Amino acid sequence: MSDTRHTKLLIIGSGPAGYTAGVYAARAMLNPLLVQGMEPGGQLTTTTEVENYPGFTEVQGPELMVKMEEHARAMGCEVVMDLITDLNLSDRPFRARGDSGTEYTADAVVLATGARAKYLGLPSEDKFKGFGVSACATCDGFFYRGREVVVIGGGNTAVEEALFLTNFATKVTLIHRRDSLRSEKILQDRLFKNPKIEVIWNHTVEEVLGTEAPLGVTGTRIRNVHTGEERTIACDGFFVAIGHAPASELVADQLELHHGGYVKVIAGSTRTSIEGVFAAGDLTDHIYRQAVTSAGMGCMAALDAERWLSGQE
Repeated sequence: MSDTRHTKLLIIGSGPAGYTAGVYAARAMLNPLLVQGMEPGGQLTTTTEVENYPGFTEVQGPELMVKMEEHARAMGCEVVMDLITDLNLSDRPFRARGDSGTEYTADAVVLATGARAKYLGLPSEDKFKGFGVSACATCDGFFYRGREVVVIGGGNTAVEEALFLTNFATKVTLIHRRDSLRSEKILQDRLFKNPKIEVIWNHTVEEVLGTEAPLGVTGTRIRNVHTGEERTIACDGFFVAIGHAPASELVADQLELHHGGYVKVIAGSTRTSIEGVFAAGDLTDHIYRQAVTSAGMGCMAALDAERWLSGQE
């Protein structure tokens, strides 16, 4: 028989938004319950140096998230290791089903499920996932010591991944479909000064190449977007860094979404299209997508939830 647990405020997700909501909700005496999800700590657990979070000149992403979790717990937020697989927002109390079998009921909900890495969508890419294709350099870079790798993308994530991989690989080739990068200038400067990195402009990836037995990446076939000319780049690792998609599957048919799946909130707040349901962080933010803005929205969500719950009482 499954357990049922009730809480005033259920927080779903454990990135900067979720943990900050936990801190503020606990201080508001809401006795919040936070369900961590599949990846406790969120995307920051797959990054290395974080240099733009206030209070830390430099901190490792996983370390920052451990500190946030410890802070939330210290304030009185209950943190549960579970994965919400179903969420019913049709009436109150809201109901959520955990992978553990536990059913959670709540008077209010804060959604902070974040975003997930995007892939190119190539059959060959899918074939070699885990066998040379990765979306996380900090997770898998160690396996490419003394080897050559490619990174696909042109934003902050791609540049950070390329720079990190130079700690292991003998050569890193960054492949971008445009003729300029979208990343911060300070990151670009580091990239262009690194002798291990080569940038190939105006090319898209057509296919990931590799061996069958055992499965493994040996190269990638790329195409010039202007001339259509194709060529092959030899590599042992293929890292995709083209951004992220909001993890809104739980509420896709219940809340109003926009901009390709981001949860829409009322301007200047974290209120969603259903009263008592609030959303924060990368799940809602298609513009800034920073740890500090996610944390700020987590604070807003907790305060919005506290005010709404007070009104209900």
